[in-house]
Amino acid sequence: MDPRQQAILTLLALVPPGRVVSYGQLADLAGLPGRARLVGRVLRTQDTSGLPWHRVVAASGRISLPRGSDGWCEQRQRLLQEGVLLKGDRVSMKEHQWRPDLAAILMLMEQ
Repeated sequence: MDPRQQAILTLLALVPPGRVVSYGQLADLAGLPGRARLVGRVLRTQDTSGLPWHRVVAASGRISLPRGSDGWCEQRQRLLQEGVLLKGDRVSMKEHQWRPDLAAILMLMEQ
């Protein structure tokens, strides 16, 4: 697996229940600023079945999957089960965005 893909998936595994991260934020944390689309591509093409893929949303807090699709419904349901409040298809980023300790993230990524 490409090191960039591995970094994205490693960080995704760290997003705690009840928190969300945007595609761009995940890219930034992985040392890939401006690569939000790469995050989306990795989530589409890699096996994320054991990872909290449902905690990744657009920068606006919107669920990016097509509204009403099976994936959209599953993501919405999983977020609700974790206590994430949604208004329609949007999460309040102010309330639920993950704000990790960057020093801890850097230490984990160096291992």
